Amino acid sequence: MRERICTVSKVLIVLCTFNCCLSDEYTPIVLWHGMGDACCFPYSLGKVQVRLNESLPGVHVVSLRIGSSVIDDLENSYFMHPNKQIEEACSIIQSDPKLAKGYNAIGFSQGSQFLRGLIQRCPYPKAKTYISLGGQHQGVYGLPRCISLSIKTCDYIRRLLNYAAYNSWLQDFLVQATYWHDPLNEEEYREKNSFLSDINNEKSLNQTYIERLRNLENFVMVKFLKDTMVQPIESEWFGFYKPGQSKDIQSLFNSTLYTEDRLGLKYLYENQRMHFISINSDHLRFNWTWFESNIINPFLK
Repeated sequence: MRERICTVSKVLIVLCTFNCCLSDEYTPIVLWHGMGDACCFPYSLGKVQVRLNESLPGVHVVSLRIGSSVIDDLENSYFMHPNKQIEEACSIIQSDPKLAKGYNAIGFSQGSQFLRGLIQRCPYPKAKTYISLGGQHQGVYGLPRCISLSIKTCDYIRRLLNYAAYNSWLQDFLVQATYWHDPLNEEEYREKNSFLSDINNEKSLNQTYIERLRNLENFVMVKFLKDTMVQPIESEWFGFYKPGQSKDIQSLFNSTLYTEDRLGLKYLYENQRMHFISINSDHLRFNWTWFESNIINPFLK
């Protein structure tokens, strides 16, 4: 009888050890949704969480909810300043003991640049791999679907937005104004933009931002080649219009941000830790087979 009890105990110990290892096998994942979305809708990030747990059994996933409810979260994607959102997100991840040893980060659209801001500003826990899906890292200079309008109409709408985009009341009120980047008025953008120019180290040089990005194991940017939401699309790879005009594109590698390594991106690239991935589809349009092959298998397992 004693031998049987011992045998059962050993089996239970083995099973317990296996289950513990299963839940701890994968680095936890933090998600941040895009504009007009929320943490947990079953057709968007809620579905992503389910699929992540199917591909990485037992992985701990935190989908950031900014506010006290899902509706608050959605509204805050338009009307809560990114600086305040990042402060709240930092409190969320710091209070989760399962993230204490570090996490992988996946941002969706504008959630990508907010998540990068979180990595640069939040002292702990440490981010390991950062994945940006359609993020606007150099901002936008155009409206969603504006590609379907005439160039003259798009430029007119841009001028209207430029008239107020850098006014302090609009910077405080409208999230999208905080990453509106006018290449025709670079100096005004650097001085009056209240979010993007800071996290891109364009106002002053914040060494902490550089160090925290350099500590990443991987920095992954996905560009959607048929994107009709982001203008210019190259912003998803840290490219943008050449200063002083809105036609010709300058890649990350030709920018002072890279050549002077003002954000640590040159260091990451030279150490094979920066990855550029493209997909021939519209904004955030991908299937799970593609996601597993290009994101999960190389960067999350």
